[in-house]
Amino acid sequence: MAPADERPSDPSAGVQDALRRGDLKAALALALAAEAAAPADVALKLQRAMAHRALGDLPAALAALDAALSLDPYDFVALLSKAALVERMAGERAAAGLYRNALAIAPPDDRIPPPLRAPLERARQVVARTQAALEDHLRARTAEVTATVPGEARRRFDESVGIFAGRAKVYGQEPLLLHYPRLPAIPFHDRDLFPWFARLEAATETILGELQGALEAARDDFSPYIAYPKGAPVNQWGELNHSPRWSSFFLWKDGARQDRACDLCPKTAALLAGLPMAGQPGFAPTAMFSALEARTHIPAHTGSTNVRLLCHLPLILPGPARFRVGGETRDWKLGEAWVFDDTIEHEAWNDADSLRVILIFDIWNPLLDEGERQLVNALLAARQEFFAS
Repeated sequence: MAPADERPSDPSAGVQDALRRGDLKAALALALAAEAAAPADVALKLQRAMAHRALGDLPAALAALDAALSLDPYDFVALLSKAALVERMAGERAAAGLYRNALAIAPPDDRIPPPLRAPLERARQVVARTQAALEDHLRARTAEVTATVPGEARRRFDESVGIFAGRAKVYGQEPLLLHYPRLPAIPFHDRDLFPWFARLEAATETILGELQGALEAARDDFSPYIAYPKGAPVNQWGELNHSPRWSSFFLWKDGARQDRACDLCPKTAALLAGLPMAGQPGFAPTAMFSALEARTHIPAHTGSTNVRLLCHLPLILPGPARFRVGGETRDWKLGEAWVFDDTIEHEAWNDADSLRVILIFDIWNPLLDEGERQLVNALLAARQEFFAS
């Protein structure tokens, strides 16, 4: 082995030293010589790019970065550097796609080296500005035809523009238990699918009266909706686990009628029994009064299966209260029902200073015919049987 003082110096260190000294031609010569000896070394190609860029030869710097990316297309530093170089050469819009790709593979913020923090923030700004400008352009150029399209078609198109521009997220169905294929992911379903809405909404005052009676007679039966056992991972539910801030009074629970609760609310129970609630023994229907205390947020989550949908009927709304399903946020309105797919990510806010209560119950997805409903029930029963044995 050669003595330590005779070992060849690190070529990469030599390039860095020359760059620090400002001897750019020497740095480039050292980088080229080192690359010739180690052509598969990505870091040396990055250093050559730095030398070319410092010398003002941007096309050569870009070629060096492309050579690095040909060896490792997922090298974050090379991709971020290429985006910055393209921005300098051709502007933000030309660089936005590269910046977006770099952000997609960026390490977590706490692992970003200090010299890369400013370039990373620059990438975020360029992507955000470009997406916003693109969305504004798309909306302006389609405004004339958009104005001729009403209703749900208009809402779908509006959402598509945000997605197309890259500003809006695509929300799909994420059921926790059963995903039934070929059922569309629709955040809020069209009211026309539910002719019984008129009967439900007309009974708002009656249901509210029975709710108020339950609040007076059985307030202790409003139990925390989130109740994970000790030691279970609570994830986003840490603040609401076993908390009365979000509580429920069940009329039906996992397919079983709660007789005492229904006796307290007989007209509500009779009304619900006449609606197309999801009859899935051991699973559904579930019907409840859902009470959310003042200034409380229910974090984003998804439900169990897309074979059923959830219906909301607001009963006590002391002030502003919001509900988001996927990319659409709506305000509740007293006595106005809606049906939504809870396997799409959703969350709720009570922004008011006192209690908010809604009636929630699940119904069959109207796209399943009677034969499919029987098949689903057989499937769920078979699963229960498997895990019970």
